[in-house]
Amino acid sequence: MIEAILVFVGLAILFGLLLGYASIRFKVEGNPQAEQIDKILPQTQCGQCGFPGCKPYAEALAKGETEVNLCIPGGNEVMIQISEITGLEPKEMDAAATEAKPKETAYINEDLCIGCVLCIKECPVDAILGATKLMHTVIQQECTGCEKCVPVCPVDCIEMLPQNVTPKNWKWPEPAVNKFEIKVVGEQVQK
Repeated sequence: MIEAILVFVGLAILFGLLLGYASIRFKVEGNPQAEQIDKILPQTQCGQCGFPGCKPYAEALAKGETEVNLCIPGGNEVMIQISEITGLEPKEMDAAATEAKPKETAYINEDLCIGCVLCIKECPVDAILGATKLMHTVIQQECTGCEKCVPVCPVDCIEMLPQNVTPKNWKWPEPAVNKFEIKVVGEQVQK
């Protein structure tokens, strides 16, 4: 009995050492530029760039296979950071993508929902709950507002609405710009 335990312990140690050596010797490095790009992407996995997620988009950018201006949720700030990392020329974002609009999330009219599960299959972040032939609903905290579920709904029961304002997501409005310019000349103030 003791011999069997010692044999298994010895084999476990031997295999552990072999696995440790193999993990160091045969380590596959990822593209460091792709990793750097992936860190600045918003990680919404919305697919609006034409890729299934942020990681594949970052890998395509590192290889120079795509444009820097495809990340709609990231906007101009992310596009400029990507162009600095990759050395690619920054390009104008699509006019519709740069419009300032409040964040919208999907809402399902539960009275009209037929339970076809097409929206569940299309949602990249699994923000829609439901089952076949049963009503569906959206987890508002998880919805990224990618709008992929809207066109696949056969009964048009999904609509994009702005988030409800709560104390947690309320933001102070930007101050109004003063119409008058004040110039200080010497000791006098001119308006």
